[in-house]
Amino acid sequence: MSSVLYDVPGPRARARNRLLGVVTVLLVLAVLGFVVWRFAETGQFEADKWYVFTFSAVWVRFAEATLATLAAFGAAAVGALVLGFVLAIGRLSDHAWVRVPVTWIIEVLRAIPVLVFMLLLYYGLPVIGIKMESYWAVVIALVAYNGSVLAEVIRAGVEALPRGQREAGSAIGLRKSGVMRLVLLPQAIRAMMPVIIAQLVVTLKDTALGFIITYPELLYFAKLLGSNAQYGSPLIQAALIAGAIYVALCLAISYISYRVERRLRRSERAQQAVDPLHHPVPATTDTELIAAQKGAGKFNQGGGFHI
Repeated sequence: MSSVLYDVPGPRARARNRLLGVVTVLLVLAVLGFVVWRFAETGQFEADKWYVFTFSAVWVRFAEATLATLAAFGAAAVGALVLGFVLAIGRLSDHAWVRVPVTWIIEVLRAIPVLVFMLLLYYGLPVIGIKMESYWAVVIALVAYNGSVLAEVIRAGVEALPRGQREAGSAIGLRKSGVMRLVLLPQAIRAMMPVIIAQLVVTLKDTALGFIITYPELLYFAKLLGSNAQYGSPLIQAALIAGAIYVALCLAISYISYRVERRLRRSERAQQAVDPLHHPVPATTDTELIAAQKGAGKFNQGGGFHI
């Protein structure tokens, strides 16, 4: 037995893979054990380091910081998706006067680091008399960068589709906008959904850069709490709690992605059950179309198609 991409490992290879797996697990456990030991040696598990977390006001502030993080992420995610679709459509335009400027816009936005963009918006604009709140500086910077990345993701998904998809849409009388909206974009989004969700997770984590411009998000409050000398400067403890909250948020987004993918897969299977002639690549020639209709019993040798 062999796979398409590689040969199935034999007994020696399986034993070697098991050994490598055991060694890897042991190394990871050793690193984790060393970290826990150093925490214990430096007194990070002592009660006075965690005393500040017994106050309900601290957890209220954590909840407020989490909501601020989600507020920036929600606006940035929606804006990035909208901007990504607009730039992707412009990037795929047949008109050079649209395609070329949009291409340059995408390349420039992707080249500017998110943090530099935030600093320019928050500290640079007041120089010319424009003052912007830290929230909008974070959101606009995230929208600009992640929107340009999503534009390339959507463009790659559309261009990866077989050329027959576009030709089939044109053959049934759809205009270019109709082909893009009804034929190409739905398939591209379905295929690139994991990449889109992964970029949204990156957007969520990049909200942490807002603490540099004093946006009161999760990392900002964790740093503020960790630098409080009155309670022993619990920086590691605050960072652990903030990290756990980030992990929970990212897992929630991943779960939503999983549910969306399952729903899309279920709807595709339902469409195939209703339409037995549904194929990923439609017939692109009259001969193929006639053959498909004939296979379904809809073609009459003497008189053409049954209606």
